[in-house]
Amino acid sequence: MAITHPSFGTLDDNRIIFFDTTLRDGEQSPGFSMNIEEKLRMAEALTDLGVDVIEAGFAIASPGDFESVQEIAKRFAKDGPVIASLSRAAAADILRSAEALKPAARKRIHIVLATSDLHMRVKLRMSREEVLEAVTGSVTLGRQHSDDVEWSAEDGSRSDPDFLCRCVEAAIKAGATTINIPDTVGYSMPEDMERIFTDLRSRVPGADTVIFSAHNHNDLGMAVANTIAAIRGGARQIESTINGIGERAGNASLEEVAMALRTRRDVLPFANTIQTPKILRTSKLLATITGFDVQPNKAIVGRNAFAHESGIHQDGVLKDASTYEIMTPESVGWSNSSLVLGKHSGRAAFRDKLRSLGYGEIGDNQLNDAFRRFKDLADRKKVVYDEDVAALVDDEVVRGHDRVKLVGLTVATGLGVRPMATLALEVDGERRDGMATGDGAVDATFIAIRNAFPHDVALKLFAVQSVTGGTDAQARVTVRLEEGGKLVDGQGADTDTIVAAARAYVHALNKLLVKRERTAPAEFRATASA
Repeated sequence: MAITHPSFGTLDDNRIIFFDTTLRDGEQSPGFSMNIEEKLRMAEALTDLGVDVIEAGFAIASPGDFESVQEIAKRFAKDGPVIASLSRAAAADILRSAEALKPAARKRIHIVLATSDLHMRVKLRMSREEVLEAVTGSVTLGRQHSDDVEWSAEDGSRSDPDFLCRCVEAAIKAGATTINIPDTVGYSMPEDMERIFTDLRSRVPGADTVIFSAHNHNDLGMAVANTIAAIRGGARQIESTINGIGERAGNASLEEVAMALRTRRDVLPFANTIQTPKILRTSKLLATITGFDVQPNKAIVGRNAFAHESGIHQDGVLKDASTYEIMTPESVGWSNSSLVLGKHSGRAAFRDKLRSLGYGEIGDNQLNDAFRRFKDLADRKKVVYDEDVAALVDDEVVRGHDRVKLVGLTVATGLGVRPMATLALEVDGERRDGMATGDGAVDATFIAIRNAFPHDVALKLFAVQSVTGGTDAQARVTVRLEEGGKLVDGQGADTDTIVAAARAYVHALNKLLVKRERTAPAEFRATASA
């Protein structure tokens, strides 16, 4: 049965809407915060991936969140996905979201209110009747500022079924166009989720006029299974994140749901707009921006997802890949080919390779910097893989607007010698030099950075990962810094692990400076000129 929706027009019952909350729920994970430029890059990547709705942020949470929602709304002022902003069931929240979303061609106000007895008693300190009044009042106000209003029952999966029905009925009567039932704490089993949606759709008046949505957390590892179960129960919008990031154990992983729909059409005959060959590229972009790589055995996007070590498996795959692969690597963006470029290759061939890897058009300055690093890499490596190119290009593009840049580094170290690092930074176009000794080459390098650009932070994480195999492989380093309770992560890649570490530290430092600027501009200016 088809319904009419203000943002999507007539929708058939076999159409699944992908609502991505990477920039809101995903960013709430400790250490996963992004600046405005990074959020805009992710929003464009999500659009290219084919998501239907982008939840750009929680507008009232901070001036930075408001600005992020507003800038993303401006970026899609003419066309593109629906842009959503989260609001609590309070007038100030809703009005703030409405203001931030004004520039968007298609906008959605997303209102959330808890409906479980536990949350109402402990968190809201409201009675059931007060909650029902708040549902009606908040959705009514939301509809005055947007034709598209989504209402979410926080902790809906642990709510009394009868009361949940009353709340959903009130939201529909007040004008909600999408009803979301989150498994906020990841408590439910798949049979619970299917029953909840089946129950609501059969019992609530007007249920056939709205889209039902599922937002599942992964505390028990059930988020994707619960999302599939919700679809079976009648949900036609799924809320997910790239790489499954999100609070605590994260959310349902967009790539896993999308590939389940594509791979198991025999039991999930639903259409959607996700361009699955672009999944890996989007996953890697998020990992680069946040500084968090996915686990090697992560479904779909983990580096072992299409790797085979067992002799029995290898024999089967060589004879017919379908013996052990239920989807092709190419269907999600993986490629096993080596880069057929070398130090004699030109910019045109390099740009063409970037397009084939899913980068589209990048600026000339960033292209030139990446091409220069590629030439250097080709001189040092016997074989340059696609993953190598992706790593170095991500390294350049992410740093396109950095105020602090690493321009030179020399490290002297050895057995029985105290390591010494000498480096040069460029800060707002001004060269600054630093030199230091340390307990190791990395320690000396980080101290030299602090000498060249004084700052007081705590190093919370230092992790090294090989991009490809071999002794000449590029190292990807992740560095986490803390200042005043603020956590930021940076990444750097290079065949020299020390250079990669310096790049990662400087990347994290730039993200920290952005946070400072948002919260204390005067202090930021003083530090930057120190």
